[in-house]
Amino acid sequence: MHSFDFQSIGVIHSCYKEKFGIPRQSGLVTAAPATLELYSPYDRPEALTELQGFSHVWVVFVFHQALRDEWKPTVRPPRLGGNQRIGVFASRSPFRPNPIGLSAVMLKDIQCHNGRCQLILRDGDFLDGTPVLDIKPYLPYADALPDACGGFAAQSPSNEITVTFNELAAVQCAEWERAQYPGLRQLIEQVLQMDPRPAYCVGREDKQSFGMRLYDLDVKWLALGNRIEVTALLPKHKK
Repeated sequence: MHSFDFQSIGVIHSCYKEKFGIPRQSGLVTAAPATLELYSPYDRPEALTELQGFSHVWVVFVFHQALRDEWKPTVRPPRLGGNQRIGVFASRSPFRPNPIGLSAVMLKDIQCHNGRCQLILRDGDFLDGTPVLDIKPYLPYADALPDACGGFAAQSPSNEITVTFNELAAVQCAEWERAQYPGLRQLIEQVLQMDPRPAYCVGREDKQSFGMRLYDLDVKWLALGNRIEVTALLPKHKK
């Protein structure tokens, strides 16, 4: 059996500061920004020559907050309600023998200053601080397979959740958009439409209170059936 020792080539800076709320696949939340900061010596402009001609890239990364001493052959995917076990290799669970992830994301820009470069990304599903192992260009003729079968995940998740903001949250969101986070409301709406609640909470008719962290904000919200109401956006340091 072979063993390998890989070094990360960079790190992701993302709006997702904790695992709760991250979409379960890339491309589901199109308003999610991220920056891939390349480490030296991989941050040289010549290493990215011609990459700007591609609209999307594959990012190979490590599930750095899913590290375990032992792996399990089966997992409970949220897509199946969290109750049915399937083989780990039939899932995209982060809890794998080698906790490696692969996401196709939009490449918005390549920025190089003083000989150092970073990639501006969109549509990602990355936790802030994610170590990156590799970047590869997305090739539409080879990577998009319209006749492929998607098994138990043949269709994209339905976003039947209605998301509203109460008066306080709407005012706070507008203020944060002007001050620091443009597009914040769209980001919150898209994340919540994916229904990040644990599977056992989905469909309940009693009112449930949740919070999630986006950027340096605590986003508070209430869920009732298929309706979610954002109630407050608070700086992280405030309780």
